[in-house]
Amino acid sequence: MISRDQVHQLLAHAWKNDASDIHLSQGYPPLVRIDGRLQPIKGRVLTKQDMEDVIVQILDDYQMERFRDQMELDFGYNVEGVAHFRVNVFNKLGGFGMAFRIIPDNIRSLTELGMPEGLAEMSREMEGLVLVTGPTGHGKSTTLAAMIDLMNQERRSHIITVEDPIEYTHPPKNCLVQQRELGHHTHTFTAALKSSLREDPDVILVGEMRDLETISLALTAAETGHLVLSTLHTRNAPDTVNRIIDVFPPEQQSQILAQISSSLLGIVSQRLLPHASGRGRIAAVEIMVVNSAIRNLIRERKTHQIRSVMQSSTSEGMQTMDDHLLRLLQRGQITRDTAIKYALEPDRFLPKSARS
Repeated sequence: MISRDQVHQLLAHAWKNDASDIHLSQGYPPLVRIDGRLQPIKGRVLTKQDMEDVIVQILDDYQMERFRDQMELDFGYNVEGVAHFRVNVFNKLGGFGMAFRIIPDNIRSLTELGMPEGLAEMSREMEGLVLVTGPTGHGKSTTLAAMIDLMNQERRSHIITVEDPIEYTHPPKNCLVQQRELGHHTHTFTAALKSSLREDPDVILVGEMRDLETISLALTAAETGHLVLSTLHTRNAPDTVNRIIDVFPPEQQSQILAQISSSLLGIVSQRLLPHASGRGRIAAVEIMVVNSAIRNLIRERKTHQIRSVMQSSTSEGMQTMDDHLLRLLQRGQITRDTAIKYALEPDRFLPKSARS
């Protein structure tokens, strides 16, 4: 039988070796993701009984009931003296699987994360919508935690977060920070967001804008004097605007265009890329700050022109992903192959002799 201590030892081993994720899956040995690559930990292949033991050891009765009912579950798990983990447990062909994401105890600042100064300025705004976008596992939650921590230091405000699950815990500083987790403290993002509007908030963090109602409520909250932060799994700023618009039926889209153009403050799109040294990862970031030109483009749904405005507005703190990739390449922080892989216009990074 696998004991809780053995699970904790495995998680501690992964944390000490700078892993970002740990995977336990029936039929495989334990696997860790280090510098973006999966690699096995020496040990035996996990059996069905092994996985059942792990699940029993770390899920409480309430979580076990939800897992049996839903067949998958997100939750937070803490190993004292090691780290906090975001965990997903699920059923799969032949048994069970689990994925652990390591959440460091300390909240790194926006400067330490290498974020553009424009993101700190957005954190100081009093109202509007700020979106952090990118694929799963590319640091969106870490960036949002750094923004909340900056507010917690500089402001005297009421901050409400709705997360699935809670990852970073914000200690008392200068703000009242109240964190709520789906499943434990509320049933849905929508219900929590509706409730938060009656709780005298200054800042609302919505872990993810997953559906029409949540997006609609977030836009309304941003329009009515609150600073709203959230995430989407989109690649860049124009795609993000289009994703929000397309969630709504055609007859509502003209109204939504007006709402987005008036309430959106900015969009940050980020990727964590392998460092050229082969150790660690580095953030590549696109930032769009909504100015009058971009507001007009959104209102008229000319989102295809947003990139050209971003390219000509670097003095306002904007940068495209490709521009940041070029700077990282010139500094020797990423390889040319990495730049080509993640660029919107990869030909820009090819040697002159190879360009089409």
